[in-house]
Amino acid sequence: MLFRDRTDAGEQLAGVIGSLDAKNTIVLALPRGGLPLGVIVAKKYAVSFDIILAKKIGHPTNSEYAIGAVAEGGTPILGEGYVEALHAEWVQEKVPLIQKEMSRKRAIYREILQENQLNDKDVLIVDDGIATGLTMFAAIRAAEEHQPKSVSVAVLVIPKATYGQLKQEVDKVYMLEVPQHFLGGVGAYYEQFPQLTDEQVKEMLKNR
Repeated sequence: MLFRDRTDAGEQLAGVIGSLDAKNTIVLALPRGGLPLGVIVAKKYAVSFDIILAKKIGHPTNSEYAIGAVAEGGTPILGEGYVEALHAEWVQEKVPLIQKEMSRKRAIYREILQENQLNDKDVLIVDDGIATGLTMFAAIRAAEEHQPKSVSVAVLVIPKATYGQLKQEVDKVYMLEVPQHFLGGVGAYYEQFPQLTDEQVKEMLKNR
């Protein structure tokens, strides 16, 4: 299945969720790509909306290749096959820089968004797709540190192997595609998949 853009994906994803507890649910979107979908889901079900920041940790020799991920205020996680002892120095070097960048983004978004407490809430983390799953797993674990009532995930597309892992981590997984043969990147499932700027994100938050 090919989706037109993130708006189309958000509308279709919202349609498969079914129902949410309007009084107790908080949608957490993963910026920047998950934000358009999260806004649509939160609006459809009239639930609270916020963001959760997480970012991949690039390989020492290829920054585009993720060896792990870390969420804002969370503990870094490494992908399978990456021995922590071998990459510890690199991770220790990169994580403070990533956290600093996430703090910068948080300050930008907090100009528009009020902070929500996650304690005893039903948390739904939304993204535009999952490839390795590292960023999503980092976000899940960071959310769990706030002792929510439940943590669920809503995402457009997930590789089959990652889907199996994800089901063991969260209460529910809402998705539209679990391909047997993943096309290598989330963008392959969209006709239009532009990178969003901070200014575009701020505009979406103002107009939600």
